[in-house]
Amino acid sequence: MAADLNPDWLSCLPSSWSYGVTRDGRVFFINEEAKSTTWLHPVTGEAVITGHRKTPDLPTGWEEGYTFEGARCFIK
Repeated sequence: MAADLNPDWLSCLPSSWSYGVTRDGRVFFINEEAKSTTWLHPVTGEAVITGHRKTPDLPTGWEEGYTFEGARCFIK
């Protein structure tokens, strides 16, 4: 199961790792030493869910999203 986007995933990246975000908002991880990428967080082994999503607690026409830095935002 994938983990929700949370700033904690960024702070616990090993020193040789960074991350990128695809155009559709999916986070991937980059191992600078091995010159490889993965969808799975190198520590937790889980994918990070990003992108926009509709939730039942939002008003009609609104979606929840996240910035590249991981801040939660709302889109109409």
